[in-house]
Amino acid sequence: MLQQTPVMRVLPVFGDWLRRWPAPADLAADSPAVAIRAWGRLGYPRRAVRLHAAATAITVEHDGVVPDSVDTLLGLPGIGEYTARAVAAFAFGARTPVVDTNVRRVLSRVMRGRDEPREPATSADRAEMTALLPVEPARAARFSAAVMELGALICSARSPACGRCPLAEGCRWRLAGSPVGRPRRAVQTWPGTDRQVRGRIMAALRTSPVPVPEISFVEVSVDAEQRRRCLASLLADGLAVRVDPIHIALPD
Repeated sequence: MLQQTPVMRVLPVFGDWLRRWPAPADLAADSPAVAIRAWGRLGYPRRAVRLHAAATAITVEHDGVVPDSVDTLLGLPGIGEYTARAVAAFAFGARTPVVDTNVRRVLSRVMRGRDEPREPATSADRAEMTALLPVEPARAARFSAAVMELGALICSARSPACGRCPLAEGCRWRLAGSPVGRPRRAVQTWPGTDRQVRGRIMAALRTSPVPVPEISFVEVSVDAEQRRRCLASLLADGLAVRVDPIHIALPD
């Protein structure tokens, strides 16, 4: 839920999900449509479908118990390197590198002396973090959490508080004069984008107890080609299904 979504938006939905589905088997027992509706307006609803698929796999293939190893976690639907390592480290105390955007920024500045743009973590980032982890697994997990917090609160992207940083004396980036890195990619505007139109179609499907006539989607965008493109992408992603030639619904 936290992928590309602020904590404050996630917390109420996260709480609702845990109360409704305290175990993977509980979520798996409901349909993907129910999960999508419970996802609400968090955005990127594909994540709800993947969570449901992962819960189903855990229920069917692992007797309802979340796996504790990175390799097994990576075998679950929708689980990538970061999520697998975060679950292994923070839920099970495994000694494994957990590298998110904040950790990557700290590594880049402190270890390499560069302010690199926001990009996904690489195997080189994970190898660099592994070399820094304490040997004891429990301490390693706490270390990863601490570096995340350092990057989020002190070594931030736009306003780093170097004067309060415990690593300031040895930070290669600070010692080099805090050189400006490559420009970060511009953030895509929201109005009029395919993401907005997809969101409007999903909102119509979530709020309707019955299949929605495709013709009603004319209200989400004046561009007919954009409507067709966005609906086709939702169908291809499994977020919507065509129940007959003229009606669309959430997946059962």
